[in-house]
Amino acid sequence: MALFENRRDAGRQLARELSFLEGRDVVVLGLPRGGVPVAAEVARALQAPLDVIVVRKLGAPDQPELALGAIGEGGVQALNHRLTTALGIDSVEVTAVERRERTILADRVRRYRHGREAQVLEDRIAVIVDDGYATGATSRVACRIAKNLGARLVILAVPVAPAHALDDVEEADRVIALQTPEDFTAVGMHYRDFGQTSDDEVVQLLDEAELRVLTSHPTHDVPGADPSGTPGTSGSSGTETLSSNSQAHDVDIPAPGVTLHGHLVVPPQARGVVVFAHGSGSSRHSPRNRFVASVLNEAGLGTLLLDLLTPGEENERTNVFDIDLLTTRLVAACQWLHHNADTAECHVGIFGASTGAGAAIVAAGDPRAAVEAVVSRGGRPDLAHEHLESVQAPTLLIVGGLDDKVLALNREAQQRLAGVTSLEIVDGATHLFEEPGALEKVAQLASYWFTTYLLAPAKTTERQNA
Repeated sequence: MALFENRRDAGRQLARELSFLEGRDVVVLGLPRGGVPVAAEVARALQAPLDVIVVRKLGAPDQPELALGAIGEGGVQALNHRLTTALGIDSVEVTAVERRERTILADRVRRYRHGREAQVLEDRIAVIVDDGYATGATSRVACRIAKNLGARLVILAVPVAPAHALDDVEEADRVIALQTPEDFTAVGMHYRDFGQTSDDEVVQLLDEAELRVLTSHPTHDVPGADPSGTPGTSGSSGTETLSSNSQAHDVDIPAPGVTLHGHLVVPPQARGVVVFAHGSGSSRHSPRNRFVASVLNEAGLGTLLLDLLTPGEENERTNVFDIDLLTTRLVAACQWLHHNADTAECHVGIFGASTGAGAAIVAAGDPRAAVEAVVSRGGRPDLAHEHLESVQAPTLLIVGGLDDKVLALNREAQQRLAGVTSLEIVDGATHLFEEPGALEKVAQLASYWFTTYLLAPAKTTERQNA
């Protein structure tokens, strides 16, 4: 008889067992792929952030299904030396298997996090969740990774495990299993539905969890937004809501040597549209960008969430800092908006983050882009240092009060920008604005700035100093 209907059911049952962690500084870490749907339910119940710990099994050269051990992020390895000796597998063969698996592991990390930062575990409680515990190799490595990353308490939590199998898991400070049957057989035997979890589902669950955390705190009034609740959200679900008359669709934008992929939303009678520019290729899927975009949509502004880099280009770290490359593509996107039927009559602004903010400032000084307002979130305007004096578009610089280095760079840039400029400091916020209410403050400021400078009745209008 199945113990669990599916992984989500198992997660909900496991969450009840972990309810003693509510209100504590917890990070829930799912083991991809099957452990993430379970972990997502635990994180939702605990109102905790969700992340992954990516671990790969080291299969025997001639029997890939037989685990010799496992590897994880940060170079962590756990090897069953007795098994390798018994099978006559030497270190050269193990190294070859590990090299192959580390390539796959690195690709999975990039795919799952999709540009988002890993959760900081330093001095926090790490709850590592899988859909079950069989050989335990991957779970043990995951616990070891969490310890290496500074977690003060590591809890391994699974819905089902063989009887007595968890008695000697030294890598975890505490182990919790809902069921430990004597006739274990295999993890999947204890689920009615044990269908495979896809990579896309993992990414979606991580995105949903991040958006939930970002929108789970009450906000103040946002210009142009419904004062009755959090702008751009429906209840506490963190899902995007649009006016029934808004046009929303994916678009392909031609740029020199590449086609850029974006998501365009145009509210009824929009007179302004904002391009989102991030240094990595994750802008289109970023929960932070999607949240800010939803607030701008509620204020009557169109938004274009745009990937400036392809997934392959993003893997090359130097591309993230290639301001010329990012700017060329950003200018192409602005030109496309000026010629697109749905946005041709709109004033164009740019919301830039990190190195994308540097590209936004350079693009704002390029007459081909015809940019009329810029907002930078935790940006690097210093990367546009040669162009600061040529930017006439009103520019708002938003920086976290605890982001000391970036704050200093923005103060210096403010002195050199030629047009209307304002520097807003979000008290208590760090670089990613993860703190309660911090991103909402960013959205408020951006909404005010863009509605002030983009919602003019015509494309040519005299700007007044703020």
